[in-house]
Amino acid sequence: MKDPALATSTFDTLLQKIETRAARAGVIGLGYVGLPLAIAVARSGFAVTGFDIDPSKMVALDARRSYIDAVSDAALAAEIDAGRFQATTDFAGLAACDVIIICVPTPLTKHRDPDLSFVEATSRSIARHLRPGQLVVLESTTYPGTTDDIVKVILEGTGLKSGADFFVGFSPEREDPGNQHYHTATIPKVVAGDGPEALALMKAFYGAAVSTVVPVSSNATAEAVKLTENIFRSVNIALVNELKTVYAAMGIDVWEVIEAAKTKPFGYMPFYPGPGLGGHCIPIDPFYLTWKSREYELPTRFIELAGEINSAMPRYVVGKLAEALDIRAGKALSRSRVLVLGLAYKKNVADIRESPSLRLIEIIEERGGRADYHDPFVAEIPPTREHQALKGRKSVALTPDAVSGYDAVLVATDHESVDYAAIAKSAALIIDTRNVFNRRGLPADHVIKA
Repeated sequence: MKDPALATSTFDTLLQKIETRAARAGVIGLGYVGLPLAIAVARSGFAVTGFDIDPSKMVALDARRSYIDAVSDAALAAEIDAGRFQATTDFAGLAACDVIIICVPTPLTKHRDPDLSFVEATSRSIARHLRPGQLVVLESTTYPGTTDDIVKVILEGTGLKSGADFFVGFSPEREDPGNQHYHTATIPKVVAGDGPEALALMKAFYGAAVSTVVPVSSNATAEAVKLTENIFRSVNIALVNELKTVYAAMGIDVWEVIEAAKTKPFGYMPFYPGPGLGGHCIPIDPFYLTWKSREYELPTRFIELAGEINSAMPRYVVGKLAEALDIRAGKALSRSRVLVLGLAYKKNVADIRESPSLRLIEIIEERGGRADYHDPFVAEIPPTREHQALKGRKSVALTPDAVSGYDAVLVATDHESVDYAAIAKSAALIIDTRNVFNRRGLPADHVIKA
């Protein structure tokens, strides 16, 4: 049985450390989520140690060079110089941390099942250094029950008990790469804990670092919040992608429909079609709930259908490309050179995770065509688990002569820094999946919406 007096003492001591900013925070995983969080926590007055297994990140951080767009070099240097942030590959430093936050990837397997190997390995690393008086938080997106059934269980394997010796919580990350209006400290933070003491610690810690804290009743509820947010987007994007294909067959411009529909001040929220779905959340997270629902023998038809529709969009777009080449240029796709404009999954970022542009290139080349790409943010395609054959390809120059040498330009990502007027003048045929030319007042006969 846990000693209530011991639990109260452990809780009170840790709460006081958090409230006085005497607590040291440890952030495991210094990627798109972890590094911005670490800097936000450091800015709020906590000492922060960042942990990552990638030595190249340590080299960059030691040089005060950020590799994440959301964290400027100046912001990083300020926290390092103030002595509030340091980074290491030595996980022994976890023992000195009072709050430990897990920000590691949660991908899917090739069978679309959850891959929690990074969460499990990280939890075991924490367990090796776990001590009384620590708060351990999972931020990685996952299915309801992960924090309590996996992280907590692994930590309790040490003999220490959650709620008595240490505390466990979940707070879903809500990063949005490229968003100029919100950043880590201004995005409302959903928090939950394993018991009232853990929840109180979560509210105190995150309340010190972000502007708004939204407490919920359990870790499973907080895990469900994150999935709900991304399933909402996935389903609605799939809906508008399907409408695009139907309206196109009817000769109706879906973009014009959306612009008119969104003038309704209630009961409608605009979503926009595209060449597929990308990013670190929306293509992945819904399938965590699909997988978990099997345990309860419940179907998730909306989620699975949305995934099917969104996954089919790259092939639909290439079909429209092949049709346009045949009708407009009298040339088969198998004999054509195509420039894919934009490799990142969304505009104005360098993030290519799950980007449909990678699939577009593959499908074009499967059909015998040749595809190059240009992206002002992605100079070279890095190694990826799903697209190994594309590794090392480099962004081509976007000069008038280069553009005119392609049979078609396929706009997959509408980066704002691209000179679309120059492309309109130089390209023989343009397939626009983002309505960028019409939005910029550059409509032309050789621009085809897809």
